[in-house]
Amino acid sequence: MKTIAIIGAGAMGSGIAQVAAMAGCEVLLYDTQVGAVEKAITNIRASVNKLLEKGKIEAHQAVAIEGAIYPCSSIQAMADVDLVIEAIIEDLDIKKRVFSDLESVIKPDGILATNTSSLSITSIAASLKNPERCIGIHFFNPPVLMQLVEVIPAVQTSEDVVLTSIKCIEAWGKRVVKAKDTPGFIVNKVARPFYSEALRIYDEGLASKEEIDESMKLVGFKMGPFELMDFIGHDVNYRVTESVWRGFYFDPRYKPSLTQQRLFEASHFGRKSGKGFYSYPREEKEVTIEKDHAKKISNRILAMLINEAADTVYMGIASRNDVDTAVVYGLNYPKGLFAWAEEIGYLSIVLTLEEYYNYYQEDRYRLSPLLRSLSKN
Repeated sequence: MKTIAIIGAGAMGSGIAQVAAMAGCEVLLYDTQVGAVEKAITNIRASVNKLLEKGKIEAHQAVAIEGAIYPCSSIQAMADVDLVIEAIIEDLDIKKRVFSDLESVIKPDGILATNTSSLSITSIAASLKNPERCIGIHFFNPPVLMQLVEVIPAVQTSEDVVLTSIKCIEAWGKRVVKAKDTPGFIVNKVARPFYSEALRIYDEGLASKEEIDESMKLVGFKMGPFELMDFIGHDVNYRVTESVWRGFYFDPRYKPSLTQQRLFEASHFGRKSGKGFYSYPREEKEVTIEKDHAKKISNRILAMLINEAADTVYMGIASRNDVDTAVVYGLNYPKGLFAWAEEIGYLSIVLTLEEYYNYYQEDRYRLSPLLRSLSKN
């Protein structure tokens, strides 16, 4: 896999291009927007120079990386590439058209990959005459710094394409996890309770956003849920939650919060708009919270996260090891959720969830059969 093509020269596409070039690949970078590729190459050069200044690469490596990325004016020039990674707008119809066009150009054994974070790989593959060579290869932003990559086979993907894709991305120095083609894959599915349960606690008036953020930081998270939602942007975070909720046929476990929807509708996206749950620039204030109250908040959110992780394994979406790898390297959690569950004790988590299920009588708090089984063992 020495010759790579990237479709889309935005932040994600240019980052993937840099990762491939740093791994010794020749990279063709293409975008339909005028000036996008040139801007991307300028940004890549700046990124490479930062690595050089920090001593992470040597001068000859910087020259080689920059020299390995070529502007591409047409997909017709991609005929001989080994792998194409598409990183364009999250629109299924547009992606299908792009993949259909690519199939008529790329050599028969070339792999066609999408970097989508939420759309069905199987649906994209269905746009091809030979869908077995289509796969999801999902990087996280920024690709140069983030270690995790999710590889997601479509229903139609051949095993050879899966194995070749995993070997390729591992050779680029990334940690690869494999996920079934389900809404949110691993990271965006398992992470939902970190936001949604925090919002539920806040919506019920059980704690302030500051108290909830502080409670989660006390157990090791670098940012609290509300800080993180503001950082990601509600235009992104709310849409992902809604997408996963719809994708799982409106399962109440993923139900979005009206509070976040109203921020989204008001264009209060967080840091990028200057206002979200907090106003920016933000004045940091010391938060004091009673220890037992903080523990109850963190225990509730952690129990929901661990339950989601357990159900992801139970439903065959990913392995236990891949789930823990994904949350540590894709979400920067202080530890894997199964490792955390071992420390807390499975029975304690089960009792916590049963308490909330009995209180609310909502399917949102239903217990994963795997978690119940682990608590018995």
